Amino acid sequence: MIPNVFPTIPRIYTALAQWLSCLTFVLLCYRQRRWKGATLVWGLILGLIALSTEMVLTAGVPVAFWIPSMLGAAVLMYGILWFCCDIDYVSLGHCCAWAFLVSEFAASLSWQLYYYSNRYFSDGLSELRVLVTTLIVYALAFTLNYLLLRTHIHDGKYLQAGVHQLIYALIICIAAFAISNLSFVAANTPFTSSIDTAIYNIRTLVDLGGLAFLYAFNVQQLEMKARYERDVIQNVLETQYAQYRQSKESIDLVNQKYHDLKHQIALLRAETDPETRNRWLDEIERDIAVYEAQNNTGNVALDTVLTSQSLRCHREGISFTCVVDGTLLSFMTSMDICTIFGNALDNAVEAVLQVDDPEKRLIHLSVSAQRSFLLIRVENYFEGDLRMENGLPKSSKGDDRFHGFGVKSIRYSAQRYGGTVSISTENHWFDLKILIPIDRN
Repeated sequence: MIPNVFPTIPRIYTALAQWLSCLTFVLLCYRQRRWKGATLVWGLILGLIALSTEMVLTAGVPVAFWIPSMLGAAVLMYGILWFCCDIDYVSLGHCCAWAFLVSEFAASLSWQLYYYSNRYFSDGLSELRVLVTTLIVYALAFTLNYLLLRTHIHDGKYLQAGVHQLIYALIICIAAFAISNLSFVAANTPFTSSIDTAIYNIRTLVDLGGLAFLYAFNVQQLEMKARYERDVIQNVLETQYAQYRQSKESIDLVNQKYHDLKHQIALLRAETDPETRNRWLDEIERDIAVYEAQNNTGNVALDTVLTSQSLRCHREGISFTCVVDGTLLSFMTSMDICTIFGNALDNAVEAVLQVDDPEKRLIHLSVSAQRSFLLIRVENYFEGDLRMENGLPKSSKGDDRFHGFGVKSIRYSAQRYGGTVSISTENHWFDLKILIPIDRN
């Protein structure tokens, strides 16, 4: 380590700060822990031993090896979080960057307060005072961090981060760490200081600023998600109201068919020509088949959506076929089923209604298991040219019905289960595919 004319933070206390920071996220991630009980406790103990050993063994190393030693500590922190928390690697990296920056701030603040307290004590570098100051600052810092993060966590959802969130967290963490430790590495630069008090101030304030930026960014992300969820709920409510109107129209159609059926039965009783009677029976059988279709998939919510859509397609002269195993959707909420299938089939119906040839008004739906994934596929015939924009299709004629909120809602609902949405067009066939992992463990 580089020589200093003033004392630096004991490495064992830095290791303790890193471990406590990891422990904060383990406590927050109570619904997504990989282990419980004694296994979890022993894992945390071994993590503390590993961090302490690494920090003590790398004490006093040259500058060229100091940064790799801190990187090694960050890797150990990631390992502790991976062992204890059953979340994806990107979210683990986001948590690790946050935990590392919090530990740097807590260690810096505790040592700064201890260093300033030397003005009022004559006991020199008292180990007891170091320990007391460190424990008080750590207790306050990590408790406050826990309380701040807990207010934004709902069943661990806050810990789910995307790639852009990870990159942003890493940039803030690296920048704050580099600037706050620059004076320890090189004293003769425009951005460093050789005065011990200034170095402590810079280090603590830069780490605090980095945490403020990181916290503000994540709060903004949460607010955006909350607004989007409200929009999704509003869209679902509107879809449900539209389905209510369709159901009312379908009931009227059923009553009409029931009324017609009574007269047809009376005519059949009086009809003596077998050929005419069979033709009428075939017509009645086709009508009955419409109401029997798509209403026994094994999922009540899906049955409701498909029955309404099949009646609508029958009324509009659209050929709607489906091969569906509704039991595969047991892990999904009724709201998400309504959002995905309601929007997908609404878009398909609106598309085929633009087709002039009644024979080409075709829609096919399939729900099946492909290895360890659920595959939802909606295909429909369309006319016109489509171009992709931001991953969504947009008509060259200015028809942006596919580019609206419906497909975005489908994508959002699929992502809630770790799924993806892909759209392709070929030979006038619009193909919407939704792939969701079935194994939720």
